[in-house]
Amino acid sequence: MATEAAPGRPRPWLLVALAVVVGIFLVMRLLPDNSAPAAAVSSNPRVAATTASKGDAAIDPADLRVRLDELNKPRPGSQGGARNPFRFYVPPPPPPPPAPVMPKGPPTGSLPIEATVPSGPPPPPPIAVKYIGFMDTPTGKIANFSDCRSTYRGREGEIVAGQYRLVRIGVESAVMEYPDGRGRTTLRMSGQECVGK
Repeated sequence: MATEAAPGRPRPWLLVALAVVVGIFLVMRLLPDNSAPAAAVSSNPRVAATTASKGDAAIDPADLRVRLDELNKPRPGSQGGARNPFRFYVPPPPPPPPAPVMPKGPPTGSLPIEATVPSGPPPPPPIAVKYIGFMDTPTGKIANFSDCRSTYRGREGEIVAGQYRLVRIGVESAVMEYPDGRGRTTLRMSGQECVGK
């Protein structure tokens, strides 16, 4: 069972700590100081080197003179305020290529160039169905096609989707054309490319 100090009396451990602090303070004050004060750091190394070499000798008054005229001189490599330390160097653009030299007068020995216009009817639009597979039946192969809205089936020689003739059914491709024989196209098997469209 611990006994507490009376309310009017100070605690003994507090007195011991106070005595230790006072003792350290007195020892520090009474002992001679062996350490020399740290030398002040000079911002001018030339003056600091001169005073260090002279020791405690007097400082030359010419070293203390402020040379304001040197502040007005242009700095070496100054670019007139064009320098920006926060921007990366951007190389100048390359010079433009030289303009081609055009001969004066009509060309000799060559025929004038004429624009070629394709003749004949325009080519038919591409076949807009995808080959998605085939089935083997006892009566022959049946190919399956899709235009991403509907699915169509057909045998070789039949009209598919009301506008294309199925010429040949292969394992990895099918050949289709328009009923008049134009626009023959080989359709590679594309699986389910239309799913989600």
